[in-house]
Amino acid sequence: MSDLGAFSSSPRAWWGTDLENLAVPDEEARRRVRRREAMLTKPEGSLGRLEALTEWFVGWTRVVELRAPHVVIFAGNHAAAESQKTSAWPMAVTGAMVDNFERGGAAINALCGVAQVELVVECFALDVPAADFTCGPALTEAQARRAWRRGAEVVARLVEKGSNCLALGEMGIGNSAAAAAVALGLWGGRAEDWVGLGAGMPEEGMARKVAAVRQAIEVNGGGLAPLELLRRVGGFEFCALAGACVAARRASVAVIIDGFVCTAALAPLAVACEGALAHSVIGHLSSEPGHQKMVEQLGMRPLLDLSMRLGEGSGAVLGLQLVRSALACHRDMARFEEAGIG
Repeated sequence: MSDLGAFSSSPRAWWGTDLENLAVPDEEARRRVRRREAMLTKPEGSLGRLEALTEWFVGWTRVVELRAPHVVIFAGNHAAAESQKTSAWPMAVTGAMVDNFERGGAAINALCGVAQVELVVECFALDVPAADFTCGPALTEAQARRAWRRGAEVVARLVEKGSNCLALGEMGIGNSAAAAAVALGLWGGRAEDWVGLGAGMPEEGMARKVAAVRQAIEVNGGGLAPLELLRRVGGFEFCALAGACVAARRASVAVIIDGFVCTAALAPLAVACEGALAHSVIGHLSSEPGHQKMVEQLGMRPLLDLSMRLGEGSGAVLGLQLVRSALACHRDMARFEEAGIG
């Protein structure tokens, strides 16, 4: 039985039945990790969260190594970025950055090179942005369903290549406003509590961004089912990220979440049912002020805090390096008996 068994989606729901009968961690694999940790040449518990990371990873994947890890970026546009001026940048920048990813010129390319992981970029039709969320739903049910399935299909392809760990990222001008709207719809408060600078919004533009986020929730309604909220105020990359995360869970693939936008895209899964993100860790704490509030609501603790707010999966791939280090310590350290200690 899945720990999501209580959340049974209707056959009519745009996300289908993907949230039913999900994988659970292997408790015997976790016990093996704890037994070996107790025999390694170090004081008990002295590697702190690295030990917990190892137990988490092995519990889901059943192996003590990263296999064919990938960073996956989903890219999409948001009409409100221009119609409501929720971003300091035009939507054309999304396409320009996707081109930069493919040429190898972005920060995420450099970080993937250091981490020795492959980058996959999945771009939605940038000339068909998610609709202005201040006027109604960002996506139709059919669009949301296609985006969800595309995310799942990407994961299925990578699982076929042997991947057991994915770092999820995003690109989309205007999507930090959408992320703030998702958070506001999930947890309430004031729009100001969730809105930050995004890709560099000047101070004089913040009032517009706050007003757009507030209006998005007013127009689309409060009290929505979490995934319906994602459709109405999120966007293509949001639904794709959620679909990818669920597909990874079904395949027992470990997930490392990037910052503010990625966390917002996946938060509706956790709000829908406790434990939905148990196969996931958050790679870093974004400097977006809403991210701290978001991770507190989710009861999750990011691996790193580097005052970053770039997106692109940059914090997720750095977190992946910590997972790699944790596994290396567990796998490669000598036991007391082997080292002749004690």
